[in-house]
Amino acid sequence: MIAFRPVTPEDLRLLSDWMARPHWREWWGDPQTEVGYVRDMIEGRDSTRPFIFQIGGTDKGYIQVWSIGDQQGTELTGEYPWLELLPVDCVGVDLSIADEDDLSKGLGTRVLQAFVRKLRQDGHQRIIIDPDPANLRAVKAYRKAGFREIADLIGRTGDSLLMEHVLMEGAS
Repeated sequence: MIAFRPVTPEDLRLLSDWMARPHWREWWGDPQTEVGYVRDMIEGRDSTRPFIFQIGGTDKGYIQVWSIGDQQGTELTGEYPWLELLPVDCVGVDLSIADEDDLSKGLGTRVLQAFVRKLRQDGHQRIIIDPDPANLRAVKAYRKAGFREIADLIGRTGDSLLMEHVLMEGAS
């Protein structure tokens, strides 16, 4: 059973621990800086919605959803100009698995599929994810979850591989 619970201030120490782990440090920034961003989210200074995902009631990782429209026209587009190439109603997703021992076991794919279902139920039609193309494990998991490279943006997004969730016939 996969569940998503909003991050609370009490989770910041846990997130700091997770973000300091080598498999997180490879793809995320400085743990204290990243935890500061999450603090801004839970205190309402950033519209990104952060969640802890759980399997069978056990905290297993972090996932967040952010609005493309909220990022367009901000200083962030200087670093990520591709934000201006996406529809304003698009949302982006980021996730990381807490424990290295849980990597390459299909957990990320299953969690992402469940989160996409939740986002679709919330009314989101366009859902993207933007892994570093060198993060082959993540790219593979995202493809298994139904994400596909946005063909007309390949080679135009710097160190991000823009992928959009594609509904398969008969899927939700």
